[in-house]
Amino acid sequence: MKRRDAAVALAAASLLPAARAQGGPIEGKQYMRLAQTLPGTPGKIDVIEFFFYRCPHCFALDPLLEAWVHQLPADVAFRRVPVGQQAMLKLHQRMFYTLEAMGALTPAVHAGIFNAFHRQNIEANDEAAVVALVGRLGADTARFKQTFNSFGVQTKVSQGQKLAEACGVDNVPALVIAGRWRTGPGMGAAPGLSEQVHGQQALAVADALIKLARSGKVS
Repeated sequence: MKRRDAAVALAAASLLPAARAQGGPIEGKQYMRLAQTLPGTPGKIDVIEFFFYRCPHCFALDPLLEAWVHQLPADVAFRRVPVGQQAMLKLHQRMFYTLEAMGALTPAVHAGIFNAFHRQNIEANDEAAVVALVGRLGADTARFKQTFNSFGVQTKVSQGQKLAEACGVDNVPALVIAGRWRTGPGMGAAPGLSEQVHGQQALAVADALIKLARSGKVS
């Protein structure tokens, strides 16, 4: 059995009995409907992850999410949106969008940032520390510094925050599916289970919502 298939099977098996009885995840428990449907990518089912790098729950979900993303069908468009109101988190948002603008935000670099914060106890609380961090991960620091304070990066940060507000994101990690529904590891999770199982459950719910969006049977 493939890695993702095993993860989804475990998640599906551990969903609440009531959800299984009704043939899928339950609105209001495993997922929420957005107050307003958001416009999406034509011909695609959008999946957006909202996260921030210092979040331990986002760190726990990321390896599962990365494996899941690599197996998504062609009609699903996935992207990440870093969020956060604190100055440090805004600094890390700018780091994300700068690397993205440079074409340097590879899966290895993304994972490397998470590992720096959660395994190596690196703080990166100011611009110089952020530059040093991305340099250790192989980014062109001269180009990074030129891009870091650019209008384009600042605009991306603002747009990301507005999108999070429109999606009603008040905790992370959160997954928004098809501009209609929001789910995440903290929704409908039974107490006492591991972060990994919570993450697998959230991805199983996301799969069900993608299938629902694809069916067109949504109000």
